[in-house]
Amino acid sequence: MRAETEANIEAIRRSLDLLAKRMDRPTARHRLEEFNARAEDPSLWNDPERAQKLMRERQALVDRIETFDGIERELNDNVELIELGEAEGDDEVVAEAEAALRALRQKAEKKELEALLDGEADGNDTFLEINAGAGGTEACDWAEMLQRMYVRWAEAHGYKVELLSEEPGGEAGIKSAAYRISGPNAYGWLKGESGVHRLVRISPFGKGTRETSFASVWVYPVVDDTIEIVIPDKDNRLDTMRSSGAGGQHVNKTDSAVRITHLPTGIVVTSSLKSQHQNREIAMNALKARLYQMELDKRNAAVAAQHEAKGEAGWGNQIRSYVLQPYQMVKDLRTGHETSYTAGVLDGDLDGFMAATLALNATGKKRGEVGADLD
Repeated sequence: MRAETEANIEAIRRSLDLLAKRMDRPTARHRLEEFNARAEDPSLWNDPERAQKLMRERQALVDRIETFDGIERELNDNVELIELGEAEGDDEVVAEAEAALRALRQKAEKKELEALLDGEADGNDTFLEINAGAGGTEACDWAEMLQRMYVRWAEAHGYKVELLSEEPGGEAGIKSAAYRISGPNAYGWLKGESGVHRLVRISPFGKGTRETSFASVWVYPVVDDTIEIVIPDKDNRLDTMRSSGAGGQHVNKTDSAVRITHLPTGIVVTSSLKSQHQNREIAMNALKARLYQMELDKRNAAVAAQHEAKGEAGWGNQIRSYVLQPYQMVKDLRTGHETSYTAGVLDGDLDGFMAATLALNATGKKRGEVGADLD
């Protein structure tokens, strides 16, 4: 068996070890039997919220068991095919099985990372905000580039993307934009993107000089219906205004824009795309999400440090650098993950960066160190 194939087999087995530990495999089927017994109790649905929570937990366990069993079965089948092909001198069978193992390794590593998405709100939809920082017009253009990058990433992964508000830049780009991104584990995947993003490039605005621009990204979870957050009316200041949107494909001008300021914390949220009533509802949901994120941060010092480190969008606070001149490189300063394929990253190819950050946040280890020793 070739060394590359043996390495793929070993990598898949490491992923299976992690998946087994994350779902506590020795007790998984017993817990599923308990879920099934509780689901068959007619009185369960007397409390719909409790019933829905139980069914979600049951389905999550079913998905984990089926994922593990499917990968393990496919691994064993292809190892047997390789051994059989080698014994019979059938190179075609061996080649097909080796190709299947390469694909299975990618699938297993993806599922391994998904297994790390077990934070309190990781499975929720998410809000994503982008704000231009230091750099004037250059920064506004950079903020729009980030906007395109994240929308491309989300759409490529089948997520629903809803633009909630957008403020155009004075000459180019955007000053700010806010989105709701909906789909499985949207917050879990995107939460590591919070921070300052730094761009180095030759100015496209006629200067011909190398410029450094900054923009900040903030990601926080959509609060689901099972989490109750009460905000007294006296804590909020509600302002209505004419939207500053430029119209066109992104934003239509409207007199119904809503801004809510949470007085105790100073948090400001806006919505400017729908009727005044809908905008108020959207803004209140965003405010609840922000306050919920603050509570999560208090409970998790690591997450708190990550978000507080975002700071001002300028020198010294960046989490990732995108260098287009004098060389091509995107590098995450937290994980060390880097690539020279800058065009792909700016077109939404962010999985490697997200995976590295997710592994670091969940285990304290860089991506390559995450393996069977995870408790």
